[in-house]
Amino acid sequence: MGFDVARARAETPSCETVIHLANGGAGLMPTPVLNAVKDHLDLEAQIGGYEARRARDDQVEGLYESAARYFNCSTDEIASVENATVAWDMAFYSMSFKPGDRILTATAEYASNYIAYLQVARRTGAVVEVVPNDNSGQLDVKALENMIDGRVKLISVTHVPTNGGLVNPAAAIGKVARAAGIPYLLDACQSFGQMKLDMQEIGCDMASVTGRKYMRGPRGTGLLYVRKSMLDKLEPPFLDLHSALWTGPDSYEMQPNAKRFENWEKYVAGQIGLKTAIDYALGWGIDAIETRVTALADGFRDKLSAIPGVTVRDLGERRCGIVTFTRDGVEPEAIMAAMSANRINCSVSRISSTRIDMTQRGLEKVLRTGVHYYNTEEELDRFLEVLESVK
Repeated sequence: MGFDVARARAETPSCETVIHLANGGAGLMPTPVLNAVKDHLDLEAQIGGYEARRARDDQVEGLYESAARYFNCSTDEIASVENATVAWDMAFYSMSFKPGDRILTATAEYASNYIAYLQVARRTGAVVEVVPNDNSGQLDVKALENMIDGRVKLISVTHVPTNGGLVNPAAAIGKVARAAGIPYLLDACQSFGQMKLDMQEIGCDMASVTGRKYMRGPRGTGLLYVRKSMLDKLEPPFLDLHSALWTGPDSYEMQPNAKRFENWEKYVAGQIGLKTAIDYALGWGIDAIETRVTALADGFRDKLSAIPGVTVRDLGERRCGIVTFTRDGVEPEAIMAAMSANRINCSVSRISSTRIDMTQRGLEKVLRTGVHYYNTEEELDRFLEVLESVK
């Protein structure tokens, strides 16, 4: 497919010891990312944490530049935070709601987000409404248009749900949001690193991502994108001496950019590692990554579907590297245990993570895999061989 898989695997030494198909959970860090994290931790041990941060100031600030290139936005629109949950929460809890306000979301919305909707609805009297899917299983954009009225205060959608390969139509949703003048929050946690996320094309006002999944960065890292036009419409749920300046005994001023959503303490080695991971991905080319990952996943689905009793559970017109399935008479946990015994990594996605979607589909759990560009056809065939041996 024109992708240098040999180089990708050589720069991912653990490919020699494990078949890693859990990239929807955490990707394997490539050597340049791992070295960047280790080098900074070594420097902290040698000269001190504050001193090491000052010595690597250009790399830390470079994270904002690298993220801005990936998102096609300004560095002023990027906040560096601890993880995707913090990023999403800082955006969502910055908004104000009152009784009767409507929050529109997707059928396959992630549990953490939906719990936050319910908490805010309980506190404020706002209501949460789910946009139905179309016949392909993705969010129905026409239905979304028909649900718009003056009480809708937020459209909030997960781009790639945790329980399948579906890619919701983020840009089409963005057109509806812009036309109606409604804020749009995108959870791009599982799309970051495996596909392009051009914020000008998508048209969202806020987006949250993690470093640990398809971007192959370190754990404990995340980013929040906030469009400039939204900055002064949001009040961060908490501030500190980094996000705001104490200007007088009774006054303060928030940062004039997205850094108002940050706090002072940072995992500096992680920030440097995330910058390295973004640069590494951009070096491969995001379009090339998506082409490779999508082709591997599509072929994997075809092979899975050919096994008697196996049902692939992925939905949508557009699909990505996450592949989920069930097998008649075999619990997903039993499959995962068999894979683990053969040094193959995968996971189980349960109803508690995407309750509305899985309830509608009559599913309690699915076996989840996630292929990346460093995986091979031989690895996928080995997975299938082990799968067929599970009784």
